[in-house]
Amino acid sequence: MGHWWVRNIVEPGKLPLLLALLSFVLSFLVTRVITRLIRAGRGPFKNITPGGLHVHHVVPGVVLVIIGGFGAVGSGGHSFGAGLSAVLFGLGAGLVLDEFALILHLDDVYWSEQGRKSVEVVVLTAAVVALVLGGFLPFGVNELSPGERHSRGIVVMNTATNFFLALVALWKGKPRTAVFGTVIPFVALIGAIRLARPGSPYARRFYANRPRARAKAGLRAFHHDRRWARPRRRFENFISGLSDPERAREREKSGGGSGPGQGCG
Repeated sequence: MGHWWVRNIVEPGKLPLLLALLSFVLSFLVTRVITRLIRAGRGPFKNITPGGLHVHHVVPGVVLVIIGGFGAVGSGGHSFGAGLSAVLFGLGAGLVLDEFALILHLDDVYWSEQGRKSVEVVVLTAAVVALVLGGFLPFGVNELSPGERHSRGIVVMNTATNFFLALVALWKGKPRTAVFGTVIPFVALIGAIRLARPGSPYARRFYANRPRARAKAGLRAFHHDRRWARPRRRFENFISGLSDPERAREREKSGGGSGPGQGCG
């Protein structure tokens, strides 16, 4: 175990990345627990409202990201400062991305359907960082031999091709495939060659006069969403809690009245 740790984490300089990932996930999970306790009116936690101004946790998150980011730039890769900066950056990133939907919509949508975007972004970010930590490099150029690494043309061609395929997948309305495709080879290729999602820019451009392709794309999207919508909803509810509409329906089913005030930290 010790030999594996030194060879795969310490020597390649991945310890700060590992610390950032762990603190990022921990920050997000702790924040979600606290906000759900505040929403339920339990525990000692309260919203921070100095002078009546609600300070969202994205604010201290931005401060920590700035401190950690500049600290990492000014620290050596194997120094104590680099590790500390990585922890601060991960903590801040967890706080910031937990309110990604608020930043995106410029509105307090924490407990709404739009607020689920924060959970998706956090999960995607953690997954991509974990893949990079495990040895995958962006754009799938990590399997080159030493001889190939001397040929910059091959590296540039591989990078450009995979980046282009990821853009095509994104154009076809598949953002998750595009994100993972920048890290894992061939994922972007699959997303690029398969049918586009209905309503995507690609579908509006190329399926407008092709009713058969449009119908096939819609049918495939329907079956995909029906297969994965319920497991994804259960996972999101487990991580982030019920959204306001779902919570209201649960109260109606149980015959309860209105609950305590909401809070989002």
